[in-house]
Amino acid sequence: MSIPASAVIPLLGQPSFVTLQSHVLSEERRQPGHSGNLSWIISALAIAAKTIAARLKNAGIEDVLGEIGTQNVQGERQQKLDVIANHLLIQLLGTREGVAVIGSEENDELLLVETEANGGQRYAVLFDPLDGSANLDVGGSVGTIFSIFDAPKGTEQVLQTGRRQVAAGYVLYSSSTIFVLTTGLGVHLFVLDTAVGAFIRVQQHLRMPASGTIYSVNEANAASFPPGYQTYLAQCRDAGFSSRYAGAMVADVHRVLIKGGVFMYPPTAKAPQGKLRLMYEANPMAMLIEQAGGMASTGRQPILDLVPDELHQRVPVVLGSTGNVQALLDLLKSA
Repeated sequence: MSIPASAVIPLLGQPSFVTLQSHVLSEERRQPGHSGNLSWIISALAIAAKTIAARLKNAGIEDVLGEIGTQNVQGERQQKLDVIANHLLIQLLGTREGVAVIGSEENDELLLVETEANGGQRYAVLFDPLDGSANLDVGGSVGTIFSIFDAPKGTEQVLQTGRRQVAAGYVLYSSSTIFVLTTGLGVHLFVLDTAVGAFIRVQQHLRMPASGTIYSVNEANAASFPPGYQTYLAQCRDAGFSSRYAGAMVADVHRVLIKGGVFMYPPTAKAPQGKLRLMYEANPMAMLIEQAGGMASTGRQPILDLVPDELHQRVPVVLGSTGNVQALLDLLKSA
């Protein structure tokens, strides 16, 4: 019995979805010189994200909420899941071909990895394993942020400007698990389909609005913000802007990326150099925002142009829609 051609063609056609892995492989083919190691590394990040998402889902049942009783290199109290996520990422990345250097916000020093690249590209992978972990006890959104640099053989130097990043992204653990990625060819969004266990591409070449009516900042510190920031916030309130602040950079930046507006973490009396880490948070988020058509600044210069002085350097951060960020920068210049 023959099968009508009309019944066969749809089965042999292209799938209606694209996975994260196939997307990265396709982008690597478009960039000469890449050996496939980058897709191998992003695959490890995706496995870690799926595992962290599963642990978060059952965190209360498995008794992995709360502080562990130690502090990280930043002097911050570590949550149990901070340590679990950090260990998981190091374990997975440490076995991936092409990974030469691993840096974590939770660790004092870089980890040099003895993996074979087989003549392919070698990379440094830096990450904040669980951004916003103070939200865990109250069921708030948290995330993972990562940054990837080239690490040519014999040069494990990662103190490079953010312009040298070859990829950056974050994972938002919320009502769904969202993986946002750029390899320098635009910003792409993927959502974890738990039924098939894969991240599925849901949006390509995301472009954020040129301006928005949302500002995201910890206004509890506003009294010690520099005058330009205070003036800008007053203007936002007068213009009827909405204030949204989740206490997790991933959640706040994701909202601004999708809806437009501005995210700020200015200098304060307690943190005159800023609070967010350049290498683990500011650089990767700045790359994503710029790739989506926005702006990212320290208030003085583009974040991606800043030459780092140290691994755990902190910086002020202003990022978001071009119109919003430029308006604030103009006030900072005139203040």
